[in-house]
Amino acid sequence: MIVKLIEKLPDGEIQELEERTWSTTMIAALEHVNYVVVGGKEYETIEGRLNVDEGKLELLLVPVRHE
Repeated sequence: MIVKLIEKLPDGEIQELEERTWSTTMIAALEHVNYVVVGGKEYETIEGRLNVDEGKLELLLVPVRHE
């Protein structure tokens, strides 16, 4: 399935990070994880949406700040 990763910016705007095909195993793993690493940067998944019109799973992410 095609997964679209979307970052929610601090000002509330959204920006597409990437779009790629995920295996069914990776999609099933979303039931057990709250964080993903993309391009070496960690994000928290805050919302998911199945876009039936486009046949894509869209994940809304916010960056994790490590102090």
